[in-house]
Amino acid sequence: MTRPAHHHPAGGFRNPWPNTEPPGFGSLLKWWLERRTSRRPARDPRREIVPPRVPQFRLAPPDGLAITWLGHSTLLVESGAATVLTDPVFGDYASPIALNPLRRWTRIPVALEELPRLDMVLISHSHYDHLDAGTVRRLAALQPRAVWVCPLGLGPLLREFGARTVEEIDWWVRLGAGRVWVTATPAQHFSARGPRDRNQSLWCGYSIELGARKVYFAGDTGYHPDFRLIGEKLGPFDAMLLPIGAYEPRWFMRTMHMNPEEAVRAAIALHEGAADAADEDLAPPPFPAVVPIHWGTFKLTDEPMDEPPRRAAEAWRLAGLPEDRFWLLAPGESRTDSNGLAPEPSPAS
Repeated sequence: MTRPAHHHPAGGFRNPWPNTEPPGFGSLLKWWLERRTSRRPARDPRREIVPPRVPQFRLAPPDGLAITWLGHSTLLVESGAATVLTDPVFGDYASPIALNPLRRWTRIPVALEELPRLDMVLISHSHYDHLDAGTVRRLAALQPRAVWVCPLGLGPLLREFGARTVEEIDWWVRLGAGRVWVTATPAQHFSARGPRDRNQSLWCGYSIELGARKVYFAGDTGYHPDFRLIGEKLGPFDAMLLPIGAYEPRWFMRTMHMNPEEAVRAAIALHEGAADAADEDLAPPPFPAVVPIHWGTFKLTDEPMDEPPRRAAEAWRLAGLPEDRFWLLAPGESRTDSNGLAPEPSPAS
């Protein structure tokens, strides 16, 4: 059997595209020195850039979809068929110890105890801003029936943290649990929780099927060539959850994180792939709603914390995409969509 290109011959995993290996420790040191000598990061706004809202759940109509952004890459995706939570991080720090630079900027808008019953929890990779041990332990105790889905190699850690039903899947593998199906999708990133486990577990995004509705969650990723293929094989999507933050300096972050303009390019590629695969006798699929994520919650890189949504909105406008499909949410805010009908404009946008 041929080894998949993203499986490293020496063990572990890798990005399969040329020139996409994330920088190592030497580049990290260069970045650290650069910030203190030749280039100072731009000034940030006050903390809590967008005040959180008190979320409301169970909003999706029977044939519809509701998406609630809870900050960073944590989202609740609801339909009449099922409820899914992505990358739950309810802790105060995106680090294994309490480091003030990685302290949460915007408070979490809801307690774990207030979440509705979950059918599935998706984990995209092992980094601390996407996989928080304390959150997993508490959530696993509160929601013992939820199925946890993660990329290859990450299952033992989730079980150690208390998750009961854990399923590991590789890229392009489809898994069903109850009324929800997910397929792990390629992402351009890396994994590590310490100096000795780099790339020993996989990273991924997910296509999420909830009844007749489909949502694409990109996870954490740089811009890569397979977005169009994802749309072709798994689309069309009703909504796409795309990261727009943690991108400067580009020489360091390019392989790991999309900038806002690349996120808009990814949305277009995903839609074009789905349109190419659509039945020629049917009307082309409408452009999906896009929810910008991975911004405004943790200070991970050098761009001002309030810059990503401004740049994403401008890139969206310049691309001529439908205004009502750009769902810029405040933490705790929800949007609903029934049969492709556009929702009311959000005050956050």
